[in-house]
Amino acid sequence: MAASSSVKIGIIGGTGLDDPDILEGRTEKYVDTPYGKPSDALILGKIKNVSCVLLARHGRHHTIMPSNVNYRANIWALKEENCSHVLVTTACGSLREEIQPGDLIMIDQFIDRTTKRHSTLYDGQCSALPGVCHIPMAEPFCTKTREVLIEIAKKLGLQCHSKGTVITIEGPRFSSRAESLMFRSWGADVINMTTVPEVILAKEAGMSYASIAMATDYDCWKEHEETVSVDKVLKTLKENANKATSILLSAIPLIGSMEWTDTLHTLKTTVQCSVILPKQ
Repeated sequence: MAASSSVKIGIIGGTGLDDPDILEGRTEKYVDTPYGKPSDALILGKIKNVSCVLLARHGRHHTIMPSNVNYRANIWALKEENCSHVLVTTACGSLREEIQPGDLIMIDQFIDRTTKRHSTLYDGQCSALPGVCHIPMAEPFCTKTREVLIEIAKKLGLQCHSKGTVITIEGPRFSSRAESLMFRSWGADVINMTTVPEVILAKEAGMSYASIAMATDYDCWKEHEETVSVDKVLKTLKENANKATSILLSAIPLIGSMEWTDTLHTLKTTVQCSVILPKQ
């Protein structure tokens, strides 16, 4: 089936998961936004005839720590390129025995433990977005897009958990053992440093957002297990990055062939109903 003209996929690549080679006919574009510059150039191209825009979350040379990622500029830039969807990859630590390093998790909920980040586009800085936005967050991720990713992961025979709650910490340090155990008691399944505020901003921008999380370690809660370290994270990512890539290469043509009018209309309406405009 031909790719739907209304579908354009933004891809935000996480640590070790931002390979530009997945795009055909690549061109680079440096942009500015009302919130400053995004993490790097936008890389425009196609995957099986579906238009895509790839952005490295931490910059192509991995120079930007999680707290300093300009999440608002990244999301704004993708919206300005008319992306209807944002598919992202993220490394994470596992807080559950059954989620093993190398497993994929299609996260469906988050707990926010960040402290230093701008988490709304409606902050009075951008004249194009007047008012205050109280966006509902009961379902932060797009269910329909997540279902496509889960279906593809299963078809590819990958070890994939169809839901999970991520706790996003400020970082850049890893958790203390006491924190790790506390997060487990709160019901978190995985832990990372980037889902919040990215998922919130995508929702404010009216885009369908879904995340492929890759477990790289058991954080530090697990007895008799090596605690998380950068070496361990990068080694697991290197060995398993092809899993996330293969999902994107199969899922994007499928998303491109589907009908998204109702989903995108609902997302847009949700935003419109969430903004309190200044009194005239």
